[in-house]
Amino acid sequence: MTADPPSARRPSPAPTGVGSNLQLMDIVTDLSSLAPPPGGSAVTIGAYDGVHLGHRALLGELRSRARADGLTTVVVTFDRHPATVVRPGSAPRLLCDLDQKLELLDAAGVDRTVVVPFDTERANETAEEFVETILIEGLGARLVVVGEDFHFGHGRKGNVALLRDMGSTSGFAVDGVSLQADVGASVTSGEPISSTRVRSLVAEGRVEEAAALLGRPHQVRGPVVHGDHRGGAELGFPTANVNVPAEICLPATGIYAGRYARPDGSVWKAAISVGRRPTFYGKDGELLVEAHLLDFTDLLYGEEARVSFVARLRDELTFDDKASLVAQMERDVVATRTRLAASG
Repeated sequence: MTADPPSARRPSPAPTGVGSNLQLMDIVTDLSSLAPPPGGSAVTIGAYDGVHLGHRALLGELRSRARADGLTTVVVTFDRHPATVVRPGSAPRLLCDLDQKLELLDAAGVDRTVVVPFDTERANETAEEFVETILIEGLGARLVVVGEDFHFGHGRKGNVALLRDMGSTSGFAVDGVSLQADVGASVTSGEPISSTRVRSLVAEGRVEEAAALLGRPHQVRGPVVHGDHRGGAELGFPTANVNVPAEICLPATGIYAGRYARPDGSVWKAAISVGRRPTFYGKDGELLVEAHLLDFTDLLYGEEARVSFVARLRDELTFDDKASLVAQMERDVVATRTRLAASG
């Protein structure tokens, strides 16, 4: 079950029509086929990275307003984060890929999601053009609900005020709402929930706090690849090496208690390492995500893994010898069982 370290964290494939686990939501990826739903639509727009509790509060407002007026709920999002095109050198690591985002939107009860290809042409489109082609002509918008600080269009000139101005002449109402959700003052500190906040928590290894804002543990996905076979054959702890796309946000290096979901739907408790294996490769070793599935013996090579981080157990350490490392790994397994039992 161990895996060869890949030469680098893999880039994601070009986004395509996806969402293999979707249940009810309609997905539009071909904008030429876009047509207003009967009765018009209640629309929200954004990257929706992570679909966190703030997003879900906004979507709840959208659904409530849509039901009252007989409208179809629509999320307009993008096939990649706009920052990867507008400012690629400083684009953020993402909380989820497009597949997962669509699954989360579906689970949130959205009727339709429109996935807009975002390229340099789209980046140069004015906010007014976007409203005319997507919201008015393509969706027959009757209501638009966005975050109160939402910006869009070339130069980020589009905002709630522009939407309200265009809506007053085109027949749609606009509601700018806060993304704050009531998940406990100890986590929110009165601040609006944002993808940026969640990314910072994940990157610092504060996965339990991130989960409180996401409404679920942070999850990464990727294929299980072959490794150096050190974990099972040499140490007695076989690991699945998960090749996570380079643009996905990883927790800080360390050892975590979490869960590993297989394509067959089974979910296994896992002790997870995010690190460079300094005992064997020094501080400059390649960054890997390795999951040791508890009470599991089958092979996992080639399957798509879903690894969720429930709790941070400790920092990554360098050991003087293999015996010391193995002893610590045994303690990590015990700690994983304890933390997961406590989490339910």
